[in-house]
Amino acid sequence: MVVFLVTLPVILFCVSLALGRYEISLVDVGRILLSPLQPDLVENIPETAQKLVLRIRIPRILAALLVGGGLGVTGAAFQGIFKNPLVDSNILGVTSGAGFGAALALLLIRPMWQVQLSAFLFGLLAVGLAFFGSRMYRSSPILVLTLMGILVGSLFNSLTSLLKYVADPLDTLPAITFWLLGSLTSITWEDIPMLAAVTVLGTAFLWVIRWRLNVLSLGDQEAKSLGMNPNRLKLGIIAASTLITAMAVSVAGVIGWVGLVIPHAGRILVGPDHKKLIPATISLGACFMLLIDDVSRSLLPGEVPIGVLTGILGVPLLIVLLRKNRTGW
Repeated sequence: MVVFLVTLPVILFCVSLALGRYEISLVDVGRILLSPLQPDLVENIPETAQKLVLRIRIPRILAALLVGGGLGVTGAAFQGIFKNPLVDSNILGVTSGAGFGAALALLLIRPMWQVQLSAFLFGLLAVGLAFFGSRMYRSSPILVLTLMGILVGSLFNSLTSLLKYVADPLDTLPAITFWLLGSLTSITWEDIPMLAAVTVLGTAFLWVIRWRLNVLSLGDQEAKSLGMNPNRLKLGIIAASTLITAMAVSVAGVIGWVGLVIPHAGRILVGPDHKKLIPATISLGACFMLLIDDVSRSLLPGEVPIGVLTGILGVPLLIVLLRKNRTGW
């Protein structure tokens, strides 16, 4: 199983470089990848194909792997601390907040880097409002936090609808609508370093506390009996997961179902132990997103938004996974 989870993303990475409306053979892809070390390998390969692989497809595929892996592992973390298999990384409103932030920047006609920054900051703001709003109540903390997340998410969804209502229907509104559907079309090499840094660091934190996630999934009393502070630990998990999700949404738009479907698939393959589940969800999430992106840019002459495909494929896939895993966690 370990070999499968490690080699599958590598194989899909290589195959995805050859896929697209401009088809390139795997042999030529390999020669292009080795061209920085031996330039004469690409003498008979069109310059268009070289630029397509090195400047467009590689950063896009890397972004798909990072976004998918990040959303998959945050879904597993949230399902663990909320003890609910129907929870994903948007439970606290981060996606809704990021969507509003991007729509606001697009309405103000800002450059893409400012759109991404606005989406990232408003995603963090949404979770901050949900978390600190839940602190005002002394009842069940998880229940109140969930309710606050739903309320904050609904608020930002309504604000996004308001922005779409006042946007120019011939220019700004299509840009907002397309962004909210999710896409990796605009990814460049400049987007990769920050996306990789946030995703890798956040995932590393979740990996370090993997055994604590196992304890938290049993309940707060069990965690306290082992000398842990469950509230402080949950805050750290929420912070790391929020950073990963907000960064993913800021570069790829609103993409659903990954954080909900992938943890179920991971539990079927390796079980509920987060020591195995975290790396499994990283690999499966990365592969799922990469396959979705391959279909997106190869299925039709025009690109199909990723968020649309994840919804179309995610629903039947989740139904099948729930049936296979109906015995419980």
